[in-house]
Amino acid sequence: MEKGKHYSVKKYFLKDDGIVPNSKLPVIHYKGIINLPFFFPGSYLKNLFKKNNWKNSWKSGVYEYHHYHSVTHEVMGVYKGKTTLQLGGKRGVKITLQKGDVLIIPAGVAHRNLKKENAVKCVGAYPNGKNYDMNYGEKKERARAVKNIKKVKMPKKDPVFGKTGGIVKLWK
Repeated sequence: MEKGKHYSVKKYFLKDDGIVPNSKLPVIHYKGIINLPFFFPGSYLKNLFKKNNWKNSWKSGVYEYHHYHSVTHEVMGVYKGKTTLQLGGKRGVKITLQKGDVLIIPAGVAHRNLKKENAVKCVGAYPNGKNYDMNYGEKKERARAVKNIKKVKMPKKDPVFGKTGGIVKLWK
């Protein structure tokens, strides 16, 4: 993998807001981490994630409503466009996500595109190809979601750096 020349790593700690559980683990944002090839950039990201055992991938935009997954962590790699995401629910942080960025979202952390769903095109994937669930911050889902989040295992590999860095070190 050819890393971006001037990438940075941002961490966002998002506490339970009473609606969205969020996580004790930080969201990891690799800004400008990937120098994508001109041809098939989505396939490039899918293969990188797969090599590091993040599978069950999809290619799409990011939903315009708050949602989170309680049974797995998620990675999103952007291969086209630029947008603003809100992380952590209605009072959460707003970040810019653009081509070449990778975002690792711990189980329980809400995320929402503040622009149009297809303002960015991403490849998403999950550790060990885990199937994901969808939660929206509704009261009826909260107790089950909190129980599920506690059971989510730590990935053995970072979706970008594999065994040598990233969440392997940042989530300890």
